[in-house]
Amino acid sequence: MKKALIVVAVILVLGTIVGLTIWRERSGYTKVLTSKVIRKNLVSTVSATGQIKPKEYVNLGATAFGRITHLYVKEGEKVQKGEIVATIENVQQNANVIGQKASILAAQKNVAADLAAERTAQANIAHAKAQLDQGRADFLRAKALYKAQVMSRQTFDADQATYLTDLASLQQAKDQLLQDKAQTASARASLLTQQATLKANEDLLNKTVAIAPFDGIVTNLPVRVGETVVEGIQNSEGSTLMTIANMSSITAEVMVDEDDIINVALGQPVQVTVDALPGVIFKGQVTEVGDQALLRSTGVSTSQSTASTNEAKDFKVVVTLQDPSKKLKPGLSCTAKITTATAANAVAIPIQALTLRTRASLKKESASAIATASANEQAQQGVFVVSPGGKPRVHFVQVKTGITGTTNIQVLGGLEPGQEIVIGPYNILRTLKNGALIKREKTDLGIVQSSS
Repeated sequence: MKKALIVVAVILVLGTIVGLTIWRERSGYTKVLTSKVIRKNLVSTVSATGQIKPKEYVNLGATAFGRITHLYVKEGEKVQKGEIVATIENVQQNANVIGQKASILAAQKNVAADLAAERTAQANIAHAKAQLDQGRADFLRAKALYKAQVMSRQTFDADQATYLTDLASLQQAKDQLLQDKAQTASARASLLTQQATLKANEDLLNKTVAIAPFDGIVTNLPVRVGETVVEGIQNSEGSTLMTIANMSSITAEVMVDEDDIINVALGQPVQVTVDALPGVIFKGQVTEVGDQALLRSTGVSTSQSTASTNEAKDFKVVVTLQDPSKKLKPGLSCTAKITTATAANAVAIPIQALTLRTRASLKKESASAIATASANEQAQQGVFVVSPGGKPRVHFVQVKTGITGTTNIQVLGGLEPGQEIVIGPYNILRTLKNGALIKREKTDLGIVQSSS
């Protein structure tokens, strides 16, 4: 019994000694998490969500008022360019075309008749000229005979009257030709008017026939035979017959946050995932970057909004997929991961290691003195580096950073690979001092000290 008590006493003494030793060792130390500066290939990305859309599509709207008489396609069917896909009742338009064609035939006959009158007038002019030539010769001969007193006055007056009549007949024939030409010009103008009216009527008739503008697939068919459609605003109810999309070229239309859009540019590679096709990644590239900010709640451009707002804004970015699947359908939700920058074999540190500190806050002074000194001092970006050898102490090093990856950030200057740095906890990084002793914190996985 006495021996047992002695053993217990010895154990208690040893435990007390060990505890005091550990307490002394830890006294004045700050528990931190550390990691190593490494070299790593970094990729900076921007994520955005949106939906799948064909690059080329059209909402085929009604261009005439009336009842749908035929729908020649169904939703999901393929169509070819120029194919008639629907018709609207066209009784009035067709009657107008037929009537106008009849009017044109009549106008053409009028032109032909006036041209014939012109030719008759020209023939009359030729005949009048011949008569005038004969009358002039007879008059000149009579004038000579009358002067020689071989012809009577009565006969001379008759020849002179005939000559003057021939002159008047020629002028009358010329005036008739001018009148006939004017009549022909008027008939031709009337014919042109009738032909223009026919074109307008044929256009109205053609508008009752819907034609596929390109090869594609009918992706939406909101109407049925017998329903009445009207000319109206695009996509409004009762004005859209169907949507035809060219599914050979597919895009992902996504909305990028205003904070990230500055890093997005044309040609950047993109990985697109579709919610309906888990595990499948589609490659593409940025082919369009919107210039207008869109309000996140309404999608309306800020340039069209009359009220000022601090609401979050997005920018539209279009990604063209390189090898689209036939399973893709317009409207499917998708996520785009846009690669905005890359850095091979870059010097990198964990993002959480970065902190903003003033020189005053790094000194071991009173809180009031630090607050006074920091008020007029600009904070610097940097990390706490662990001094090698002996008791581990830290000192603040200002760094310049580059691109940001998923968990790491590029360091352009101030650090070298292999250096040990403090990466947390966050509240410790905000108050840690230059020259402070540190104790590496242990977790379930051991000391947080990474070299990869």
